[in-house]
Amino acid sequence: MSGPTVTKDDILKASAGMLQKQLYVVFTTPTNGLGPVMENIEEHLNFQVDLEQRGIMLGAGPFWADDEHTWNGEGMVIIRADSLEHARQIAETDPMHSSGARSFTVRPWLLNEGRITVEVNFSTGRHAVS
Repeated sequence: MSGPTVTKDDILKASAGMLQKQLYVVFTTPTNGLGPVMENIEEHLNFQVDLEQRGIMLGAGPFWADDEHTWNGEGMVIIRADSLEHARQIAETDPMHSSGARSFTVRPWLLNEGRITVEVNFSTGRHAVS
């Protein structure tokens, strides 16, 4: 049994008035254990900071295992790109991927719902995000 085909246009129409920000999510997974991942971690993090500073990356970070303590080397990066192909090109340049330490999958993602609150106190230089 199959349901109706739902297209991007259907979702855009249903979510009219919401943010409808097209982003791309890079899911990244170790290819041969954590040794190669840790060998490339410094270059990878520098690459991530560069993406952030250039306004390409919205957010990134590791996935913990279900015990919420162990890391198996998996992560996710949310990026701004012109197309799926452009997002793949960005992901390919990550030292984790170009070295072969991790493989990746890119999925288009429409950000519609959510909330972020940023508080900045100029006098103290304190800030908080929730």
